[in-house]
Amino acid sequence: MSRPVGGTEHSWCRAVPGGTGVTVSAILLSKPPNLPHLQSLIHQLQSHHPILRSKLHFNPTTNTYSFSDFTPPTLQIHTSDHTHSFYQTLEQEMNTNPWNNQEITETDVMFASLYNLPNEQWAVVLRLHTAVCDRVAATGLMRELVGLMGGGEMGVAKEEGLGVAIEDCVPAGKANKPFWARGADMIGYSVNAFRFSNLEFAETGLPDSTRFVRLKIGVDETDKIVNGCKAKGVKLFGALAAAGFIAARASKSLPDEKWEKYSLATLIDCRSELDPVLSDHHVGFYHSAILNSHDIKGGEDLWDLAQKIYTSLTTAKSKNKHFTDMADLNFLMCKAIENPGLTPSSSLRTSLISVFEEPVTENANQIHQEIGLLDYVGCASVHGVSPSLAIFDSIRDGELDCACVYPSPTHSREQMQDLVDHMKKILVECSVPQ
Repeated sequence: MSRPVGGTEHSWCRAVPGGTGVTVSAILLSKPPNLPHLQSLIHQLQSHHPILRSKLHFNPTTNTYSFSDFTPPTLQIHTSDHTHSFYQTLEQEMNTNPWNNQEITETDVMFASLYNLPNEQWAVVLRLHTAVCDRVAATGLMRELVGLMGGGEMGVAKEEGLGVAIEDCVPAGKANKPFWARGADMIGYSVNAFRFSNLEFAETGLPDSTRFVRLKIGVDETDKIVNGCKAKGVKLFGALAAAGFIAARASKSLPDEKWEKYSLATLIDCRSELDPVLSDHHVGFYHSAILNSHDIKGGEDLWDLAQKIYTSLTTAKSKNKHFTDMADLNFLMCKAIENPGLTPSSSLRTSLISVFEEPVTENANQIHQEIGLLDYVGCASVHGVSPSLAIFDSIRDGELDCACVYPSPTHSREQMQDLVDHMKKILVECSVPQ
């Protein structure tokens, strides 16, 4: 079996070698897993989702990519003893990129590692090429793996073939855009990009690694934030983005009423809108993006700004821009990769923040206790073309838990930790709108 990649998959095949799109799902355990059994379970995942056992082929003559699958699962788990912490291990995995050598024309799309960490802890890590596994798929895979480790059975239907590209599943007519409208939008995106303000750069030039900070908020405060979203009629991403914008402007010494234009990329899981409709367990990349900008002058109310951000997205979605602009944004993404000088300080930054329209919701269960599950983090590398701050948000047992990743040394750990801490302060101290 083989098939050429689709348009969105192609843009990720171009992005991943540069450092954006190495997806990592990691679990921290208090009990050592049985290695042969774990490897067997991962092979089960590959059997149920054939694209995960495929090879990514690059044809240098035609500059094209394709997926091929000829064999049963053969993945071998990499094992290592580490003196690193769980977070350091996560960073190492995001910055281990088997796809960055274009001289290698055939690579696996998934790798797995088992780390023996200090304090009798173990980390199981899946590292995947984003072209075959978006956040929804990565989360689903880890849930399936945890369930199998707890003695359960594969609870999803076996997929056939190597899947389909998102472009082949968009309902008829929804991606249509007149030629002149497409040209005008392309010019608009390009011109507006020069007007966007960015976080201050600790170092200019191309970043070489992705770093990680975490934003966690307790149950009571999270409940207040969620209730605030409900009262204001917005989704959580609006509050997160608003807090990010307010914190970003506050990080600069700007005069009062000084306006800056901040850009936001919102990633939308399109599975429920495709034809045929795909389940959350369907592995592949089925997200689209909407890029919006907002003028920030300081002193904004969190909930008013969140409402503006949410309204901008819903308006764009009502016009099907998550489908009509898909090819445009993929094209511009590839042009930025080819011409870093077109981005601010050659940093490859395309927006200030990226968020997901929907958070991941997790609740502990008996299986977690049985296998000794202590923690779980899912995110992806961003030091190629991407935003300055990518937020992978989840609500776990009622607590807001966000993996926040950023490019280094473009931004420093101290700078981004301060930014995330300020975002947390803004969210915690917000009053529930009446």
